[in-house]
Amino acid sequence: MSATIPATDRLILALDVPTASEARKTVDALADTVSFYKIGLELFLSGGYFELADWLRSRDKKVFADLKLFDVPQTVSSAVRQLRTRDVDFVTVHGNDAILRAACDAAAGDLGILAVTVLTSLDRADMEDLGFEADIGDVVLSRARRAEGIGCAGVISSGHEAARVRAAVSRRFRIVVPGIRAAREAGTDDQKRTVDVESAFEAGADYIVMGRPIRNAPDPARAAASVQERIAAWFRHVDAAPDVTQQVL
Repeated sequence: MSATIPATDRLILALDVPTASEARKTVDALADTVSFYKIGLELFLSGGYFELADWLRSRDKKVFADLKLFDVPQTVSSAVRQLRTRDVDFVTVHGNDAILRAACDAAAGDLGILAVTVLTSLDRADMEDLGFEADIGDVVLSRARRAEGIGCAGVISSGHEAARVRAAVSRRFRIVVPGIRAAREAGTDDQKRTVDVESAFEAGADYIVMGRPIRNAPDPARAAASVQERIAAWFRHVDAAPDVTQQVL
């Protein structure tokens, strides 16, 4: 994977909508303001998922298949081999070392495997409910290190843990941060560990994922363009300040 990411590709728009038809309308409305899209489980189950992926590619869009594959290694391996026949950039995989290794082996460098660490909808109390007594940051860091060692292209991490991950992994290991909000404010939905645009990149993110703050805006294209302007401004600031240490460039 290239060490340099175009600034306009750093925003991934989450197409978390009920149907492929609605997804297409969203993409058409956003026009050239977004070049990278995430398509997840809701669309997968609604029908027309891979046709939508092909449609996005035909419009020169990048595609992130957020399927969170989680099964026995052989099944995940078979699923990834199937996905390799589609022209997508990333797919999420959830699980232990054996599952991640099976996914990476099946991807054969043609598809970027993103390891899921801890969902941004979970906080410390939720982790305890699941039987984990470790600190969330420690869990995320451990999983990120192991994912890089196995050969994953990157990791999904909240902005709260991204700085620790960035300090522990190589520059080519991608950090994708979901749960992005437009301003420094508490989330009012199911996302609990959220950050704003600039904070995510300050922490070392390579990509950010946004959905509702753009899709639900009165003018989604204007909202997306505003986020793109903030991203570009942040990287211009970093480029103009050589004393600032930033490892994602």
